Amino acid sequence: MAWRLRLAPEKTNIDFFKIQWLTFGGSMALMVAAFVFWGMYGLNFGIDFKGGTTIRTESSQPVDVGAYRKALDGLAIGDVVITEVFDPTFRADQHVAQVRVSSADSEQAVSDEAVGAVQAALTALDPAIKFPSVETVGPKVSGELVKTSVIAVATTSILIMLYIWMRFEWQFALGAVLALLHDVFITVGIFALFQIKFDLTIIAALLTILGYSINDTVVVFDRLRENLIKYKTMPLKEVMNLSVNETLSRTLMTSLTTLIAVGAMLVFGGDVIRGFSFAIFVGVVLGTYSSVYVAKNIVLMIGLDRSDKPKNGLPSDHEFANIDA
Repeated sequence: MAWRLRLAPEKTNIDFFKIQWLTFGGSMALMVAAFVFWGMYGLNFGIDFKGGTTIRTESSQPVDVGAYRKALDGLAIGDVVITEVFDPTFRADQHVAQVRVSSADSEQAVSDEAVGAVQAALTALDPAIKFPSVETVGPKVSGELVKTSVIAVATTSILIMLYIWMRFEWQFALGAVLALLHDVFITVGIFALFQIKFDLTIIAALLTILGYSINDTVVVFDRLRENLIKYKTMPLKEVMNLSVNETLSRTLMTSLTTLIAVGAMLVFGGDVIRGFSFAIFVGVVLGTYSSVYVAKNIVLMIGLDRSDKPKNGLPSDHEFANIDA
């Protein structure tokens, strides 16, 4: 008999509601904490959203952030943030930093003269320094990007809710979307807590998280709907436990294979996509957790109409099953 790897036994009987005060309650506490971190620290916006210029430096000499800052202190420019970039793919003599200069005027981008002054000051400090890239975004453009990013995430969430509503019931739609918001808000809260750069690539990651998480949730909900037809007298909580147990192996296998791929991007992908990879990694973990512990709990709290009466003038699921038979 062929040997196959299993992340969970073929048949499990785990009570996913046994410590729901910790699993579901902990998720709600993390969401509150995410809002607190967001309010206390704010997001470390990249130039995509804040406006300004990012100058990437590269040198054979070690980066001295204090010396860099001291060299730029006397310049009449906007706020300056200097960060050293670490990457396992860099050579031993490759030392990289990012110098971000914010727009001093809310209506004007960083001038070419200011960029030149920064480069001249750093060159005087380290003659071997090079400037591989310079990226500039004006304040007006950055404001429009913030607006369109919020619209993109909100529109995606609404469309997902409408799809789940039409595919299942409104209770499922509400549970699914609240679980998605759980994943997004906690991810954003982690970015606020650790002040990881938040730019357009992170918005792309959040939209990817929405797609991944809803895919996992739909699998659980689809099995739940089948079991609601099959076990009409079984208590709703037990039907939910059965459905999650039946899909657990698939859920874990999908999540693990995804995390392996994203983990490789996170470690070996370089600093350019590190924020994107980190957001996806966190989102996959949260999406798997919310599919098992959050979405169905919300549906259970709302309750389901398990009567066999027709809905919206259409035959019930039971009647459809009889017709198919």
